[in-house]
Parts: sequence; structure tokens; C-alpha cells
Amino acid sequence: MRISGETKVCALIGYPVEHSLSPCFQNAAFQHLGLNFVYVAFPVKASELSDAIRGVRSLGFHGLNVTMPHKITVIKHLDELDDAAKKIGSVNTILNRNGRLIGYTTDGIGAVNALKYNGVELYGRKIVILGAGGASRAISFTLAEEAGELVILNRTVGRAERLAFDINRLISRSVRIRWGGLTEENLREELKDADILINATPIGMMPNADETPVKRDFLHPDMTVFDLIYHPLETRLLKEAKNVGAKTINGLDMLIHQGAASFKIWTGIDPPVNVMMRAAEEELKRREEI
Repeated sequence: MRISGETKVCALIGYPVEHSLSPCFQNAAFQHLGLNFVYVAFPVKASELSDAIRGVRSLGFHGLNVTMPHKITVIKHLDELDDAAKKIGSVNTILNRNGRLIGYTTDGIGAVNALKYNGVELYGRKIVILGAGGASRAISFTLAEEAGELVILNRTVGRAERLAFDINRLISRSVRIRWGGLTEENLREELKDADILINATPIGMMPNADETPVKRDFLHPDMTVFDLIYHPLETRLLKEAKNVGAKTINGLDMLIHQGAASFKIWTGIDPPVNVMMRAAEEELKRREEI
């Protein structure tokens, strides 16, 4: 990589960010296409966000990815939001367009593209989503544009209900949306005829890799199970889903596809998804060996 005075800088801000795979696969994509871009990560605490955004403006950063805990609070520091970010109320990508900072969300389209990339049909399907936090919100809004039925299950039922209400109020098409608690009874009933199950909770993430949000008995071979967790790559949920014959997708697919959507916003160029995926997989292997 050749850095010059014309190199465009893109960065990740959040706290913490040391574990992020984004610098690895974004820089691999830039290098593969011969683009004069570089991608770095900066740990930015909540109390430092305002100063960080002023720095982005002053230094002329070309683009940002935004991760926790800033996806909502960063909005007040921006000049403009695209339609999806307005509806969802969350931003994970920023483009500096001639000094104006424009916010986007690519989490939802990242999940949808990950499903389609793996050959999963979405139109008219029954999709059960576990969790009602930021990731679930972005994904639910995007999936509601194609799904036949959307079921949101969350430990705090009120959050699931509010999400369902917002989707019905803000999307352009009519879709059947239901909500409930993340209980064994609801899981047993809703998963009987579910086409797609998406885990948008942290249950099963390292260091609690022995946990799962769904009993194996509730899974069946006619469903796709998509776990947004990528550490570990194969969670207990995915292992048990594979054992019953279900199609499985891990969280690395979404990470890459949301990053690919950010890449397109910054560069205007179709991203080399396979290159990005390969770079991320190699980095994960390297970390496991350390």
C-alpha cells in the first residue's frame, strides 16, 4: 500500500474497536482494486464523540464506520441522513461529501445481502427474529420490505412491541408483524413453521459459547438459521441447527456485507466481496493461532 498526500482516509470509531475485523477486510478491498484509500480504527469513548466528529471535519476524513456505543448519538452531529437511517434511527456509515457529513445505515442491507448471497429466498417467508436492539431494528426494517410474516421475540416484550409498531408505521408495504417474549413457549410455537430464524442477541457469544437462545428440539431441517455472532464463527445454535439438517449462516457474512455496502457508499464502486471475506477469514485464523 502506497500512502500519499492524496490518500483518502476512512475509519471506524467506537469503543472498544481493537477486536474489529473491518481494517483487515476494507484495506484488502482497497488494495485489490488499486484505490488510494486507507482504513484505520480509532477507540472513541462516548464523552469524546463530539470532539472526534469535529476532528473528522477538520482533517477531511472521507468516510466513517460507526459502532457501539455511537450509532444513535452520532446522528445529532451530522448534516443529513438517508431515508433508511431516518426510519431506523441509527447510523453505522458516514460519507463526507464536500464537507457535509451524511449518515447511512448498512446493517439491514448487510443482513439481507448475506442471506441472498447464501441463496436464501426472503419474499413471502416467515422470519423469526430474536432480540429487539439496534441490530434487530435495522434488520427488521429491511426484511419487512420482503417478508410475508415477521415475528420479533425479545426478553423485554415492550421493546419488541415498539419495534413492530414503528415498522408498521414507517414502511411502505403491509406486512404481518407480531411480537412476544423470548420464552420457550413462544419459540416452540413460532419456530414450527418458520422459514428463517435470526439470532440478533448476544446469547452464545464468547466467552459464553456454550449458551444458546433456542433448544435443539425447536429447530427443523426446513429452516435457515442465521446467527449474527461471529466470535465464535460456529455458535452452539449453528452447530445444533446443522445437526438437524438446517441451513446455517454465521455472523461473518453480515459483517462483510454491511462493510461492502459501506465500501460502495464511500467509493461508488462495487466491492470485491470474496476478497473481503477471504481477508477476514484469514485474520480470524491468525488470531486463533496466537
